[in-house]
Amino acid sequence: MDTSPIVSRLRAAGCVFAEDEADLLVAAASTPAELESLVARRVAGLPLEHLLGWAEFHGLRIAVRPGVFVPRHRTEFLVDVAVSLAPPDPVVLDLCCGSGALGAAFRAAVVPRELHAADVEPAAVSCARVNLPDARVYLGNLYDALPASLRGRVDVLLANVPYVPSEAVATMPPEARLHEPRVALDGGLDGLDLARRVAEGAPRWLAPGGTLLVETSSAQAPVLSGIFAAAGLAARVHESDELGATVVTGTTKV
Repeated sequence: MDTSPIVSRLRAAGCVFAEDEADLLVAAASTPAELESLVARRVAGLPLEHLLGWAEFHGLRIAVRPGVFVPRHRTEFLVDVAVSLAPPDPVVLDLCCGSGALGAAFRAAVVPRELHAADVEPAAVSCARVNLPDARVYLGNLYDALPASLRGRVDVLLANVPYVPSEAVATMPPEARLHEPRVALDGGLDGLDLARRVAEGAPRWLAPGGTLLVETSSAQAPVLSGIFAAAGLAARVHESDELGATVVTGTTKV
């Protein structure tokens, strides 16, 4: 099929990878009418991943539904750091899990003894249950969602919290700020509101020697490291030039 007319429409709408997107949309459509609908909605600004029903993350196809945060490729670095630090047979928690992409990617690399996930958004929890069929996925606000039996047992705590300052959300691409939940984007005045709450609560849920991992910006990393230290965690900054990603880890004493 000649996709050049579709590529032209996508490129005119600002799609940087128009050729790749055209191929994906053609493959997803079963009829010409469905293809036209997909292209029209993409040109109108809907996220490609929501149209396809999946996002590629860390070599996996992660189910993503409308209204659910789309996992970013830079966050693959958080998974890589977590895998490098994980003990054998870990108990893992994917907090603010969204689609469950982090938990799924970690599980593909390291088989956990237990995998738990939680999110405050019902649509995200529903999606995460598809991507994490063998995990226990909870609906609720941060640690309030978790069973008391998990307290003090988490070896790896993945927390992809929002870290965009409130005033900067308006500058994000329309496909993010218009089609993803605000709660998954807005990190408060300095972007670190949720990270503070996660860090403050982490020592009660982490096992001895357990590690909290949070993605942030390079500019925010020194402040976040201080927040981790104030919570009693040994902080360390990890950076990937290739992915343009920064992760701060905080480890409890053994």
